[in-house]
Amino acid sequence: MKKNRYLLYLLLCGVMLYIAMPELNIQAGGKEALFAGSWLFLALLVFAGNLAAFLYTPKKQSRTGSGKAGSNQKRKSRVYTG
Repeated sequence: MKKNRYLLYLLLCGVMLYIAMPELNIQAGGKEALFAGSWLFLALLVFAGNLAAFLYTPKKQSRTGSGKAGSNQKRKSRVYTG
């Protein structure tokens, strides 16, 4: 479910970049170039963050049996004497 959300965000970021690129003028001077550069930098951060989340999201663990997933594992008990 999370992977679908990250993929949607990546696609939306790509659409925003596709629409905004013709309007942004980095070669202009002053505040316009500063705004265009900062907007592109933030869009790159958004894209990179969502791409990393999409690629490194852990896969779902399949449940085996009707009990809890960790019920078959033994718990370690530690006794500290001092």
